[in-house]
Amino acid sequence: MRRLILAAGLLAGVSLHGVAQQTYTVNATSKTVSWGYYGSMHPALTVHSGDTVVMQTLSTCGPNERLIARGVKAEDIPPYNDEVYKNYPAGEKGPGGHILTGPVAIAEAEPGDVLEVQILKVAIDAPFACNGFGLHHGFLPMEFPYSRNRIIPLDLQKMVGHFAPGIEIPLRPFFGSMGVAGSGGKIGSTEPFAHAGNMDNKELVAGTTLYIPVAAKGAMFEAGDGHAGQGNGEVDITAMETFLTGTFKFIVHKKKPMSWPRAETPTHYITMGFSPDLKEATEHALRDMIDFLVEEKHMTRDDAYMLSSLAVDLDITELVDGNVGVHAMCPKNIFTNTAAK
Repeated sequence: MRRLILAAGLLAGVSLHGVAQQTYTVNATSKTVSWGYYGSMHPALTVHSGDTVVMQTLSTCGPNERLIARGVKAEDIPPYNDEVYKNYPAGEKGPGGHILTGPVAIAEAEPGDVLEVQILKVAIDAPFACNGFGLHHGFLPMEFPYSRNRIIPLDLQKMVGHFAPGIEIPLRPFFGSMGVAGSGGKIGSTEPFAHAGNMDNKELVAGTTLYIPVAAKGAMFEAGDGHAGQGNGEVDITAMETFLTGTFKFIVHKKKPMSWPRAETPTHYITMGFSPDLKEATEHALRDMIDFLVEEKHMTRDDAYMLSSLAVDLDITELVDGNVGVHAMCPKNIFTNTAAK
């Protein structure tokens, strides 16, 4: 996917507007985050296609007081957490609960384009993560009609989370939420859809690339909901929630028809589907994989359907965010003609 898209892309070191690519930083402050939604048209930063942005993000673990009450040392909480919780305007929160850094506007992006987001680096900024479930939430709310919370110490040298004595979970940090503005105002941060958003796709680690259809001028990219790790499904409604800093490179592809987010890892092509109904989400992901194989691998639709049955894995991304998610994973190594990869 990416190699074919980039064929019409950028010369190394030069962006679409003809000047050297730049690197910027957006720190998380009460003035540079959007609390609970995508769709702000007041960018924290405006960059150009080809530029790189380092973005500092909050976790979903809550304010300092809550974390300290659960046993987290005050000095282990990033200082920007307290500032955001104290100073973000209460009237501008919602409808979701995620605190997203941005938006970052990409000047060249217009409706009908595709925004390529290269996830260059994902750094964990705190030595702990949190996990919890609550009343009426999660995939089994009738079996767990109460709330529980846990702080998970993170060993950033060994890159494991200490869930409990004798249980260590490998850390594989990624952003649960990355997305752009829609075409019609605010979109709550909870439900993923065509704008990407709260995908909770654990494949989107450093070294992968996300492609998102652009629906608003500037695209208005936001990121947050940092996870140190997660199982497919995210069944209790949270992952190993933590503070992350991400380094993203943005490239605009002009007039590239695409309806749903796609992604690419070093080993797989990924298509995604989101819907309140799991069957419908699966259909979206499968249809978009068939479309990808037809468009980018020049297969007939019949052959693409058959290949999907033989080689493509359909995985449940998450089951708990209003719109559930399914992602289809096509291995690259099945394409033996290297020019086709």
